[in-house]
This record gives sequence, C-alpha cells and structure tokens, in this order.
Amino acid sequence: MAKKSAIERNNKRKRLADKFAEKRAALKAAALDESLPLEDRFNARIKLAKLPRNSAPNRVRNRCEVTGRPRGYYRKLRMSRIALRELGSLGMIPGLVKSSW
Repeated sequence: MAKKSAIERNNKRKRLADKFAEKRAALKAAALDESLPLEDRFNARIKLAKLPRNSAPNRVRNRCEVTGRPRGYYRKLRMSRIALRELGSLGMIPGLVKSSW
C-alpha cells in the first residue's frame, strides 16, 4: 500500500488538472496561433506560466485504484500487476485465471 500522502497529492493534481484544463487549452491555442500578434502570443505564454504547476496533466501519475502503487500499472484495468494477480487468484475478476504449470 502506498503512502496516503502520495495518493492524496496525486488526487490533488488530478483535481487541479481538471479544474484548469479549459483555461490551459485556450491559452495554449492562443500561444501557438500564428495569426495573432507576437505580443498577444507572448502574453498568453506568460499567463500559462502563471498557472499552478500541478495543474498540468503530465504531472498526474497513474496509480493503482486498489493499492495506490505507481509501478506496474495496467491502464485498461486501472490497477497494478500485483493487485490484478491477487484479485484474480481470489476469483474476483471474471475470466481471469492464474497461470500455473
């Protein structure tokens, strides 16, 4: 199980990323728009830089929904390989059979 502080920090980043997503997208579009004057594009970049760092979506870490583990994460299932194996062994995941030979 991961530390609660690490999990909560990541949850805070998710909330901030969702909150500022529209504003960040609008500022990025303005900053990259070649038809705007250079000064307006520069001001858009300044405003983008003033947004909280943790509101950037690439700062959000994929973590297991069950344990909070950041490594060995399956995106499709939203859990780590270890949690997947444990739940599969207990028969909690339909259609999953633990391999043994």
